Amino acid sequence: MKTAEQLRVKVFGDGAELQGILDLARQPWIKGFTTNPTLMRKAGISDYRAFALEVLAAVPDRPISFEVFSDEFAEMEAQALEIASWGRNVNVKIPITNTRREFSGPLISRLSRQGVALNITAIMTTDQVQRTMDALQGDAAAYISVFAGRIADTGRDPLPIMQASLDLVRTRPRAELIWASPRELFNIMQADDMGCDIITVTNDILKKLSGVGKDLDEFSLETVKMFRDDAVKAGFRIDLPAGGR
Repeated sequence: MKTAEQLRVKVFGDGAELQGILDLARQPWIKGFTTNPTLMRKAGISDYRAFALEVLAAVPDRPISFEVFSDEFAEMEAQALEIASWGRNVNVKIPITNTRREFSGPLISRLSRQGVALNITAIMTTDQVQRTMDALQGDAAAYISVFAGRIADTGRDPLPIMQASLDLVRTRPRAELIWASPRELFNIMQADDMGCDIITVTNDILKKLSGVGKDLDEFSLETVKMFRDDAVKAGFRIDLPAGGR
């Protein structure tokens, strides 16, 4: 089993809690960061710009993705250009469509033509990947975020979609495929095995990395002890009839 340092896939921290980001930034095997409006709202962020600038000041040496949040393409473009101006290590997240199912392709073309580093997000199909690749212009860097975890939540195996997406992304030199929304630690190993470029991982999953390669017999014993200790701490008892029957 590979350790975090031995992984070929680049691990990006995914979250919006500043202290968590700072803690992860101390790890050399964390190669970048992503966040989104939902994570920021859960973290209690109220000032988007102030939070982003604080993160960028603390982590100036690794890519960080911040997302636009307008539903109108003209305003999305203005937001994207403003966000891109916050730092040279910024990737601007553009959703694959707006809420009216309108494809973001023309916006992707305009921004990439201007050299804006992008992160096209919320992708779930290979058709969306292909349309994104067709929309990209110039030689600006671009992340293609395919939400493998959400695909799996529908009962589908995400691996064929991820492999096909990787083949499409490989047609563009500065494009990289992100395995987004992983649901378990094993997804990191799957992404690594298939040659995916990047995987975005939340803190709760990253905490499990210490268990990579753990002896399963020892893990079994730890689990037995946990059940026993919790039963004792809870004061559980079953009054048995005389004689133990």
